[in-house]
This record gives sequence, structure tokens and C-alpha cells, in this order.
Amino acid sequence: MQGEATIDRPWLASWPAGVPKSIDYPDIAVDELLRRAAKKYANRPAISFYGKSISYGELDAAADRFAAGLRKIGVRRGDRVSLVLPNTPHFIVAFFGVLRAGGIVVQTNPLYTARELEQLWTDAGVQTVIALDLFWHNVSKATTNAGVRRVVVCDVGEFLKTPLRQLYLVRTAGGPAPEKPESVDEVAVLQYTGGTTGTSKGAMLTHRNLVANAMQTAAWFPQATHGPEKVLGAIPMFHVYGLTAVMLFSIVTGNEVVLYPNPREIGAILKLINKTKPSLFPGVPTMYIAILRHPRLAKYDLRSIRACLSGAAPLPNEVRKQFESATGGRLVEGYGLTEASPVTHCNPLNGVVKECIGIPFPDTDAKVVDPDDPSRELSQGEVGELAVRGPQVMKGYWNKPEETRKVLRDGWLLTGDLAKMDPDGYFYIVDRKKDMIICSGYNVYPREVEEVLFMHPAIGEAAAIGVPDPYRGESVKAFVVLKPGKTATEADIIAFCKERLAPFKVPKAVEFATALPMSLVGKVLRRQLREQELAKASTTR
Repeated sequence: MQGEATIDRPWLASWPAGVPKSIDYPDIAVDELLRRAAKKYANRPAISFYGKSISYGELDAAADRFAAGLRKIGVRRGDRVSLVLPNTPHFIVAFFGVLRAGGIVVQTNPLYTARELEQLWTDAGVQTVIALDLFWHNVSKATTNAGVRRVVVCDVGEFLKTPLRQLYLVRTAGGPAPEKPESVDEVAVLQYTGGTTGTSKGAMLTHRNLVANAMQTAAWFPQATHGPEKVLGAIPMFHVYGLTAVMLFSIVTGNEVVLYPNPREIGAILKLINKTKPSLFPGVPTMYIAILRHPRLAKYDLRSIRACLSGAAPLPNEVRKQFESATGGRLVEGYGLTEASPVTHCNPLNGVVKECIGIPFPDTDAKVVDPDDPSRELSQGEVGELAVRGPQVMKGYWNKPEETRKVLRDGWLLTGDLAKMDPDGYFYIVDRKKDMIICSGYNVYPREVEEVLFMHPAIGEAAAIGVPDPYRGESVKAFVVLKPGKTATEADIIAFCKERLAPFKVPKAVEFATALPMSLVGKVLRRQLREQELAKASTTR
């Protein structure tokens, strides 16, 4: 591990048994992970999708054929190739096929509008797009002005009839040998940030970054005692959390991914868990909340689930307790960000779990720094900006050297999250720097308000934001979604908060909603709520 001798690492004393503190990472390309798995587990199922399964050997061969097809239609080394694909087998074959053709995978949310696709493709310089036929309408509208020269259209129905047939592009096993990167520090993936904190930027994730984070994630999970496991693949793999914690993690461990293309279809996911019996469930808080709220939850057997890693958004402690009770498994909160491939911290699955993001991953350093002077490290317990470094930290932002310099300082990544560290080396995210509310000069972090709101027996979902206040500067406003069949008034909720929060943190207003605006990976879009409030305020002046 690189590092100055002075850095304090109290988390090493809290290290979970059986997890290595450091890993010997091979200098290999990301697609070599699949090649190695195919040699070791050739006949083991790699993917199951609507009851049909593909072995590791078949998946590896399909990726080779797809790579040969891409080379034949003109994809060359360094070309950016956009995947407009949900969680179907096409995604995995195309992902590895692009890398073996020498291309760079541009991760793309299939639900983007034509305008958003055009902006992303133009920024990345995409010339080739691989899309599911369901998204052709938006794709076709976006290609004209974005400089896209080739579109490969995949048909999900064809897969269900004849596995992998439509993915081959080249029907024979021949073709040029797969392209290998000259260095594992070459870019493998452009992962665009969600854009919820400003202009969307393409994080350059290298082969080294992704291989390291997949191996770090695999090391964190206690080994199964009964051989290969099934991993529920419902969080989107076009997001880096799903890419690493579902797809790459499973390939490193030789596990089977039970794919499902829509994380919002909770009823179908419950049926899938009941039928396929996955033991590992990487997810996001909104999925766990939706499962607990489902009216027919008691009908399904979820006891196969033994370990869940929650990421992408804060996990309310009440949700963790209720989900563990419903499944009998362990649900732990982790932390990551696009720029770190993404995971940097997690609570131990076989150690002390606290109401926080846990301790740093193997070979990962973390510290809390002064937000106004990142060169100054803060003392234990002080709140400041979380900075991380490790083999999973990105190379930089695509074509944005100034933006890169703002967040990468002497090998450290400034996360933009406010945090503190306890004496045991566990880190607590207080909130986003940009989400902090200032009421009468006091700092209020939305997350601490939301934690209290989630304790209310009638509240199923909650968000807190700052709204303009002529007297205080800002005051807290809460948005809540009630659980089915439950009732509560604004006065009830405010009174509940008054018993548990300092007066300046108590919401001055509560708005009831049927749903909160969310990103596809389950982050509540507080910025969207703030924009709605500001728009309302401007029309009433």
C-alpha cells in the first residue's frame, strides 16, 4: 500500500476475521477475469435469465464471437462503444466483447431521453452503439447529431428462443484474436456520474481499477460453505455499483448471476427470490424498503438470503433491522462513488456492524480533511470532507483536466461527502457538502432528519431539504410517503421530530407524496425537490 507513515489507520484493529488486509492484484485486463473463470468453471452456470442458463464456457465463447463481429464492422482499439442495455445476457456478452475488440465501454442508462443520449455520446466521442430493440426509438433520434456511425440492435425475444444466437454477429468461432491493452492503466470503462451535482462527467475507470475493486469486493464476502452461490442481479449493471458488486464480483468468485432487468418490479423480484433461492443480494435501500412494504411479503420465502450489501444511498437503521428479521440474513451498509469503481468502505459481514458506512476496503486509505483546505487532516470525531485512495480510484474525468484537478489531490480522491471517523476506524457519512442546510447559522444534515422520520411507524419513505426562510435563512422541509394503510398528519410528524431532534433541525413543514423522485439506482433526488420548491416560491411572489 502506498502511503505516508503518518496516516492513522485505526480500522486495522477492527479488521474482520478471514478478510485479507492486502491483496496481490494480477496485472490483467478486465476481460481476462472472464477468461480465467471460464477455464476454472467451464460448465458452471454464469447467468440465468427467465429460466434459461449460460455456462461460463459458453459466455466466454460468446464474448469472443461478439468481439470478432465488432472488429469486422469497424470497431478499433480505443473506440468508445455505448451499451444501451438493461440487465439481460446481452449486456454481459457485449461488455466483454467490446473490451476484447479493444474498445472502451461507455456505460449508458437505457432510460435516457434522446437529448441526454446525444449529450453523452457527443462528450464521449461514441461512434458505435449496442442497444436493445426496446430502446430503438430514443437511440434512433439521438444518433443523427451525435456522430454515431454504427448501431448493433439486440432482440431479447431471440435470446429466449435460442440462447445467444442473435449475439454472435460472427457465426463461426474464427476471427481476429482479442485485443489486449498495452497497460492495465488504460481506460476500460467511461462511467458517467449521475449529474445530480452538476454537469455529468465521464469517470475514466481503468482495467486496474475494476479488477482491483472486484477482487476487494470478493474478499469482503465470507466464503460460502457449500460451493458456488447465486447472486441476485436486479440492480442495473450499467451503473458501476451493479457492474462491480454483481457482475464482476460474481465472475471473480465463480458464482451464478440471476438476472432481472427492472429493479422497480418488486413483486416479480420477490417471486424470483422465492423460486431461484439466491444467497447474495447486492441492493439499494429503496429496494429493501419496497420489499418490506410489499403487501404480499409474507407469501414469499426469503430465507435463502444470507448476505446483502447496501449501497448507492444511506441505509436507515430501521430498514436494516426489519430486513434482517424478514430474511434471517445479514444486511450491511457500504459506501462508494463512481470515481472509485465504486466501493471504498463497508461494514463487516462477519464482524462489528455499526450505523455507518463501515471501514475501508483492503488496500484502501481514508481520512477526513478540512473542506476548505484538503491538505489539512482533521482529528478523530471532527466532521470534514472524506478523502480516499486506493487501487480502485479513477484515472480522472474524460477530457476534463480542470475538474480532475479539483477532486484528485496527490493520489487522494475528494469525495464531496462530509464524514467523521470514530476511534475504531469506522466512518460515518454526515451528508453531501452541497445538501447541507444552514438554519439560523446552524448546520443541519438532511440524513439525520431522515433517520428520525424513518423511525415514525407510518412513514415508508422520507427526504429532507432546505427551503428559503426569511427569518432563519433556510428551514427544514420534509417529504414523506406513508406506508400502505397508515395515516399521519403534518402535526403528528412534526411533534414526533420535536421529541428526537434539536429545535433548529425539526421540519417546519411536511409534504405528503405518493412517491419521491429517485435515480434508477435508488438515490432520492433532493436537488429535484429543491428545484420544485424554488419554482413554487417564484410563482407565489
